[in-house]
Amino acid sequence: MYHSPSPPIGGEAIAARQRAGAARIEQADEDPFVRILVVEDDKDLNRQLVRAISDAGYAVDTAHDGEEGYFLGDTEPYDVVVLDIGLPKMDGLSILEQWRRSSRNMPVIILTARDRWSDKVAGMDAGADDYLAKPFHMEELLARIRAQVRRASGHAKAEIECGPLRLDTKSARVTCDGQQIKLTSHEYRLLAYLMHHRGRVVSRTELVEHLYEQDFDRDSNTIEVFIGRLRKKIPVDVIETVRGLGYRLAEAPPANAT
Repeated sequence: MYHSPSPPIGGEAIAARQRAGAARIEQADEDPFVRILVVEDDKDLNRQLVRAISDAGYAVDTAHDGEEGYFLGDTEPYDVVVLDIGLPKMDGLSILEQWRRSSRNMPVIILTARDRWSDKVAGMDAGADDYLAKPFHMEELLARIRAQVRRASGHAKAEIECGPLRLDTKSARVTCDGQQIKLTSHEYRLLAYLMHHRGRVVSRTELVEHLYEQDFDRDSNTIEVFIGRLRKKIPVDVIETVRGLGYRLAEAPPANAT
């Protein structure tokens, strides 16, 4: 459980996310294809959140005040936002209300030190998808993040199946016909994202936006490299190339796929 919050700080945003480094990127864990925004003004808690969420394998961007948080959430494609209510420059409820008015519909989990029922109601009415009062256990937050990701992609269970492939989002294991497949972090991120959106054409741009953090050197050509590697580890026809549009994970690959 994290410690009691220190007095709010303002100013600089997007600092802790650069500490993760290349070593973390090469580790696969829970749902690592997900890109998360953390908006929390308490420096210590922000650092703890980024560390815990990054260690779980997620790509994380972070802001320390409301204005920066609002801007990132309004301009970047996040899969989940962890949003504190008591922020300097712009409070969390105002941020959330403006996002929703602008049709920014990504799942938002509100964090707050307030425990009154009226604050919870206000947060949910503003458009929050979940609510967590401080202090809290990081494992609970991670579980809530996993739940929001599953719901957003239309999956209620922790396991997702697509033909011979099975993805366990809790343990980050992928099996093909019951045999575990050894994947690098980037390969897992890519395959997991396609499995969550199976049957739909996913563009290279969308994959790049969701696989990498904001300040990562993004190159859409690397997607082709990872697709090629995946096709050597799973039935070759599972991932379809839709010329000029992107890639699609087949609901049921052909019987002669190898």
